[in-house]
Amino acid sequence: MTQTTAEQMSAALEGLLTPYEQQELINRLQIFELLSQGVSQRQVAQKLGVGIATVTRGSRALQAGSYKIDTSK
Repeated sequence: MTQTTAEQMSAALEGLLTPYEQQELINRLQIFELLSQGVSQRQVAQKLGVGIATVTRGSRALQAGSYKIDTSK
């Protein structure tokens, strides 16, 4: 498997995803980050302008271990 730079990954995602899908991906990653920092679901929804159901889905993914935040940085 070859290594991919951040620029290559960004270009690939821009080619694969619509602008709406790109924004949704950004929102999901921000949801994970904020939730992992202890921000409440309601506050996350308000801050990002997304529905509480979207934030709840992200919370469940974190709890299930489907997504892990790298805290070593």
